[in-house]
Amino acid sequence: MNDFDQPDDFERTPPCDVEAEQAVLGSMLLSQHCIDRIIAAVEPGAFYRPAHQTIFTAICDLYGRSRTPKVDPITVGEELARTGDLNKVGGSTYLHHLVAAVPTTAHAEKYAEIVRDKAMLRAVIEAATRAAARAYTQQDEATEILDDAMAELQGAATGASPLEVKLSVGDRWAAFLDELEAGKDPNALDTPWHDLNDVVELKPGQLVTVGAATGGGKSLFGMNLATHVALTRCRPVLVASMEMGGSELMARLTAAEASVDLDRLIRRKLTDHDWAKVIKVSDRMQNASNFILDDSPNLTLSKIRARLRWMASHGQPAAMVVADYLQLMTPEGTGSNANRAQEVATISRGLKLMAMEFEIPVIALAQFNRNAAGRPPLVTDFKDSSAIEQDSNVIVLMHRPPQPDPDNPETKDLPDRTGEIDLIVAKNRNGISGRIIPLVFQGHYGRLQSMDRGY
Repeated sequence: MNDFDQPDDFERTPPCDVEAEQAVLGSMLLSQHCIDRIIAAVEPGAFYRPAHQTIFTAICDLYGRSRTPKVDPITVGEELARTGDLNKVGGSTYLHHLVAAVPTTAHAEKYAEIVRDKAMLRAVIEAATRAAARAYTQQDEATEILDDAMAELQGAATGASPLEVKLSVGDRWAAFLDELEAGKDPNALDTPWHDLNDVVELKPGQLVTVGAATGGGKSLFGMNLATHVALTRCRPVLVASMEMGGSELMARLTAAEASVDLDRLIRRKLTDHDWAKVIKVSDRMQNASNFILDDSPNLTLSKIRARLRWMASHGQPAAMVVADYLQLMTPEGTGSNANRAQEVATISRGLKLMAMEFEIPVIALAQFNRNAAGRPPLVTDFKDSSAIEQDSNVIVLMHRPPQPDPDNPETKDLPDRTGEIDLIVAKNRNGISGRIIPLVFQGHYGRLQSMDRGY
């Protein structure tokens, strides 16, 4: 073996398999059919030896530069010479040595799997070491250290690094052009209400706050939206409910999907006709493993983050979170002297950071103050904190229009809007604000419907 075969001399050598790394690179130099499969399996940072990272990058650059690429030890040597890296990796002799180190290209993907697994083990060690160092210094909150460590460990589990991000305009440009050509953001989600979709688009990283008075329909909004994304769009969704238990959530979901009276479902007094409707949607519900309802007691931001990482580790990273509702969340890390406004502000900001961290829309349901009753609501009506208004990218206010009363001079001439509810788009950072969207309020079925859609 030459000097390039040996790992660096540490007191304890991190997990690595230099021979597997050589076999991966050698397979790429021998057979271009291996390159696509290997590129899909590993990234430059997965290689332990810096020289191997450099060679891997050179092969990928050369391979992607032409429709008919020529990749072999000679062309890769020329590429490395052009970039000034040939001597750093051991010269042309080492490239030929890599080819000779390949037992068979038929096992190239297995070699790549070994390289990736060793890289994941190193990532675990690095994350644990950083967390231990921070814990010993005691300069940060324990929950912050734990959250950061879990994020890094989740990155290791998925083979991604939280540091491997593309931030420059050059990195973003091609994807932006693809969005323009597609006519929409492929990562955005829609709602089940087409009139609302004309105004609002649920984008990754957004905090969308939906406010209503007590009993004003915010839980219906949240469950209907989550159901649409999970069951119609087939995207994983997490509903973190502090308002209702799992059994009540299931009753609302079943009522909306099966068109069965919600009260009879909750009271467990179904008719034979009801049972026939329930059976009809049974297969759909039975297979809804991507629809997670978390009714754990004392839900906190950390617990919701942990649930999101659990979903990702099970191959179903959430496309959206619904938190029902914001003011019921258990505060953490605010200090003993924090007042209620500060606690709610911390929760609101935490939900916004969660949306950005996981690159998903977070739908926060929130309650109004009591003085909002009897009139169209305002963004200043949120209970306990004005920070909700500041943190939200989109704010939708729900309002039940008053009914005409012949004995009241102020309302006797109002139109009869029985069974309707208004969605007021009070804030829309990337679109039109002030739009009022009427929906049909079908409380007996636990759902909201567009005006031109009925059952």
